[in-house]
Amino acid sequence: MRKPVETASQVCPVEVAVAVLGGTWKLTIVKHLLDGTLRFGELGRLLPLAGARTLTRQLRELEEDGVVERTVYAQVPPKVEYSLTELGRSLQGIVTSLDEWGAEYSAQAPSTDQD
Repeated sequence: MRKPVETASQVCPVEVAVAVLGGTWKLTIVKHLLDGTLRFGELGRLLPLAGARTLTRQLRELEEDGVVERTVYAQVPPKVEYSLTELGRSLQGIVTSLDEWGAEYSAQAPSTDQD
């Protein structure tokens, strides 16, 4: 168990969820992997604002936390695929709800323009 998740488990289950899923791009990674297995480059194209280092770090944390599975194929050039574990797939309802809420919020959010 990663240290932030271990610490959160001493506080509250909500904090555990935030420790596992609260990193930059993590929920968006899960959202895209709900549609199926993807390679690193495919994820990078789906998340153009995420740098390669950030994406790598988030995928490693999700893998360490049991949400994402990384499969490496012994071939040249190397082939690596990412998919959700059963635990990761269990997030579908939560991710769908957050996606819908985010779309509604974006449509209704007060403007921050200052004239």
